[in-house]
Amino acid sequence: MFTESNTVEAYLRDLLTGSVIDTTQGVVSEPEPVYIVGRATKGVGWRYVSPQKLTRQSNEVFVESYLRDALIHLNPEIKAQPDRADEVLYKLRAIVLSVRSDGLIRANEEMTAWLRGERTMPFGQNNEHVPVRLIDFENLDNNQYVVTQQYTYRAGQIEKRADLMLLVNGLPLVLIEAKTPVRKATSWVDGALQVHEDYEKFVPELFVCNVFSVASEGKEFRYGAIGVPVKDWGPWNLDDTTTNTQHHPLHSLKSAVESMLRPHIVLDILANFTLFATHKKKQRSKIICRYQQYEAANRIVERVLAGAPRKGLIWHFQGSGKSLLMVFAAQKLRLHPKLKNPTVLIVVDRIDLDTQITGTFTAADIPNLEKAESREKLQKLLGQDVRKIIITTIFKFGEADGVLNERSNIIALVDEAHRTQEGDLGRKMRQALPNAFLFGLTGTPINRSDRNTFYAFGAEEDTGGYMSRYGFEESIRDGATLPLHFEPRLVELHIDKEAIDEAYAELTGDLSDLDRDNLARAASKMAVLVKTPERVQRICADIVQHFQSKIEPNGFKGQIVTFDRECCLLYKQEIDKLLPTEVSEIVMTVNSNEPQYKAYARTRDEEERLLERFRDPNDPLQLIIVTSKLLTGFDAPILQAMYLDKPMKDHTLLQAICRVNRTYADTKTHGLIVDYLGVFDDVAKALEFDDKNILKVVSNIQELKNQLPDAMQRCLTFFIGVDRTLQGYEGLIAAQQCLPNNTVRDNFAAEFSVLNKLWEAISPDPMLNQYETDYRWLSQVYQSVQPSSGHGKLIWHSLGAKTIELIHQNVHVEALRDDLDTLILDADLLEAVLSNPDPKKVKEIEIKISRRLRKHMGNPKFKALSERLEELRNRQEQGLITSVEFLKQLLQLAKDLLQAEKETPPEEDEDRGKAALTELFQDVKTEETPVMVERIVADIDEIVRLVRFPGWQHTLAGEREVKKALRKSLFKYRLHQDEELFEKSYGYIRQYY
Repeated sequence: MFTESNTVEAYLRDLLTGSVIDTTQGVVSEPEPVYIVGRATKGVGWRYVSPQKLTRQSNEVFVESYLRDALIHLNPEIKAQPDRADEVLYKLRAIVLSVRSDGLIRANEEMTAWLRGERTMPFGQNNEHVPVRLIDFENLDNNQYVVTQQYTYRAGQIEKRADLMLLVNGLPLVLIEAKTPVRKATSWVDGALQVHEDYEKFVPELFVCNVFSVASEGKEFRYGAIGVPVKDWGPWNLDDTTTNTQHHPLHSLKSAVESMLRPHIVLDILANFTLFATHKKKQRSKIICRYQQYEAANRIVERVLAGAPRKGLIWHFQGSGKSLLMVFAAQKLRLHPKLKNPTVLIVVDRIDLDTQITGTFTAADIPNLEKAESREKLQKLLGQDVRKIIITTIFKFGEADGVLNERSNIIALVDEAHRTQEGDLGRKMRQALPNAFLFGLTGTPINRSDRNTFYAFGAEEDTGGYMSRYGFEESIRDGATLPLHFEPRLVELHIDKEAIDEAYAELTGDLSDLDRDNLARAASKMAVLVKTPERVQRICADIVQHFQSKIEPNGFKGQIVTFDRECCLLYKQEIDKLLPTEVSEIVMTVNSNEPQYKAYARTRDEEERLLERFRDPNDPLQLIIVTSKLLTGFDAPILQAMYLDKPMKDHTLLQAICRVNRTYADTKTHGLIVDYLGVFDDVAKALEFDDKNILKVVSNIQELKNQLPDAMQRCLTFFIGVDRTLQGYEGLIAAQQCLPNNTVRDNFAAEFSVLNKLWEAISPDPMLNQYETDYRWLSQVYQSVQPSSGHGKLIWHSLGAKTIELIHQNVHVEALRDDLDTLILDADLLEAVLSNPDPKKVKEIEIKISRRLRKHMGNPKFKALSERLEELRNRQEQGLITSVEFLKQLLQLAKDLLQAEKETPPEEDEDRGKAALTELFQDVKTEETPVMVERIVADIDEIVRLVRFPGWQHTLAGEREVKKALRKSLFKYRLHQDEELFEKSYGYIRQYY
């Protein structure tokens, strides 16, 4: 039989160590557990030591004997007095102990500083403080690299066991969780959830040294830092070109392990690609690189170290993390000893320096950071040869004259290096810094007509002109961004289609952005046409109808892009007639001599506060109206729909529409552009780039409609011959008999997952009406066979909001009756059933138990019972137990379930909810917010009990009412703007009430 330990776990171990299982003896060869430095010659560089041979107790995080040897080996001052190693070990143990009081992020941050050699001890002459090295980053062969299995850690009564652990000098840096590869609905997600929601929560000590954790089921490889939600765990798709993995059955896993889990890469990520950032809500978080950031930053560093070529162009698709790429590159360049304290210039293209990039650098506490907001300051910093990270704008070079600094270890990283004027400014920058390295980063591909960018940034040595490319397809595949759909809304809304088309063609012709005079005539003609009162009125009515039916029900928000600033006002006036005024807001540039726009003049801080409200899912602000602001650099993951009524093309258009491609929660499957002007009438023309893959950036909603009938048929094929009009248990049993085992159920889940995504994207289009009955039936069957233990969250996803609403609108009481108590207590019935098991009756009991267990999914008391049912099903499907034995165990499980329910008073879940809320508010209490915890919890408890109703979690109305009640309670204590606090509180309420 294939199990997780003899397949994925064993395979990972052998990839790491190069060990080979002796099939005759069934043992793995391994070295003696002595302190052996240097990388192993086999595998990717790790030596295998079995858990039995590690000299540690289960209540110790480190292998202290290895760590003590490393301290003596790497620190001359400790080697001179070996007992000093115990002083260091005492300090490290104290950090581990602090995790319960200070939190895991703080403890990990402090330990990371020790691991990087940033902490000192008074071991020098006259008690002078000297750095302490736990790891040698300069000579990597001075370290010891060990992999072990079943790394057990015990904290009090709780014991957890990691499948694999990578240790450097006895420090557990990487935890790996393996899952079975032979069940489709079990995935890497299950392993990641185990790490994030179980291990990190109950044995945080084990993660104090952690660089990152890995989860795999043999098909996919995902990794994440501590505290990172599972949805944000990323793949590692850097192929090691030296290894041919093409024909290996697990080649993608092999490739990921060989390119990420080599000792030198793990230590590079620890030293140079790990950040601790403070968010606006003052929460601290840990960030580690994505593979495309790691590759591009290292290519920059390698090119600078090589000395040539002295430029390079990096294209990473919009939303894939260029700001962090620049932080990682700048950090590694500044710290690299061979570069002799370089100056790193971060050059942004906004006049306003408070960009996303500046915010990212500031939040990450990057040291030696300067902002050159004026030409004078830039000239002063470069003239005085300041060795720091300097953030400035491209335009400051346009204002500068002559040479500013001739030094060769100046490295400029230029953001959004794709515009014609930036090509010109790139030449000015080259004149000002004649010996500097110049690297351009862009989120949009290079336009054919714009060759200046290649002149300034592209190196001839680079294939295709790019030194690093991370395109749209890779970004979608990795889950870094979402696909974009567009929906044309043209026919009945074009007032004078021919006239608009003519003006539009002139306006989007091959004219440069700076050719204002030539544009004026076409623009004025276009403006008259788009501002026709009837047109504005009808478009605004359509936006409101579309938003309320398609976007708002799923908890997302929208952005309206108008022709100009006057249009912003016209649209706002119309929308205010249809929606409350607080639902929409205009964001625009306002000059001092423009009284007509004065109401929308805001300071930088005021605008940022407005945008934070927009990002808050519980704030009434749901639509922002813009014309040129917020079309680049604006990051709001909650934004799903862009209502586009402005002519744009090429990189300007692509940058704008990518505002809606950010990932958000599990329910956002795509970004949507609603096109009122025919911008996408010809997608190929609208997005005319060198790289033809860019045409796949957007797909028409019509294409999705065309796919729906096939997706529906593929799901229905599982139920050939089933009478779908049959209701109650008989109908459900007939459907479930067509899904007799895990393999078939998982295949159905995969097909239904596709159908569900299509349905959610198209809904509420009238074309769905003809399919509604079948879709509702399939949704209910899907829910009925979904694993009750919560396993397999990748395929067995949560249904979308529109699907849930559809089910609840049409569920009939008789389909939900659950007389499990009667069935269990009826002795005569039991005797009759056991003497001659009727498959239908057995299935009915199984369905009833599943349904009953699903009511308690949030309660850990019932988790073991859910897992028992899952195990029982598997054994029955594999023929390991008879039908009579299966029924007997089902009945015993039903009795245990009823007993557990009797022992769990109805109030207990809510009491646990109050306890959880109390703990949450105790944690967030500060001197500035002296919250009376008991009172606020009592208030929330009281108001939630008033508005809730049975099953409220599964209806939009219920969720809306409870969220409103919670928001009122938090507002009373001035805590309503803390988004994370709101989300956590709501999560507890959803689980316990």
